Amino acid sequence: MGTLKTEPARTRLDLLAPPVAAAVQVWPGEAPVDVDDVLVAPIDAELADTAAFCEAYEVGLEESANCVVVAGKRGGETRYAACVVLATTRADVNGVVRKLLDVRKASFAPMTEAVELSGMEYGGITPIGLPADWPILVDSRVIATPHVIIGSGVRHSKIALPGPALGALPGARVVEDLAKPA
Repeated sequence: MGTLKTEPARTRLDLLAPPVAAAVQVWPGEAPVDVDDVLVAPIDAELADTAAFCEAYEVGLEESANCVVVAGKRGGETRYAACVVLATTRADVNGVVRKLLDVRKASFAPMTEAVELSGMEYGGITPIGLPADWPILVDSRVIATPHVIIGSGVRHSKIALPGPALGALPGARVVEDLAKPA
């Protein structure tokens, strides 16, 4: 995990966006990953973007995951999903994601919508604590990664946790080839 100084997220709720902190506080005891394995580390908010973060904190792109919010419309209704992919890949938004959302066209949700609806900062959105009605689509490569670094809902910290934990989140669905190599 590079040079990050991690500690259990449940002891540093101040480093998490409110919906993420709320999700950590009600982490199910029967979850396949113990809440104490969900770690958080403070970072420089100016270095939150993936490439800058990985370089500054000596984290490999292959252990860094991104969460992007995708939107599509069907019958006048906007459908949202969170896609979790490794930083070495890009979500197949108009292929796999579009089909899974059952919409004619899918695209990245506008920043203002993603921020408002998630309660998280742009560039820090994480699948932990998202609205319950949003599917969380997790690329199978993410859960095959022993530990991944992902956003914490804010730009001034990152979460580190076992990759399989992301596939076990409420509303999560592991998808083969959700992403393509970057």
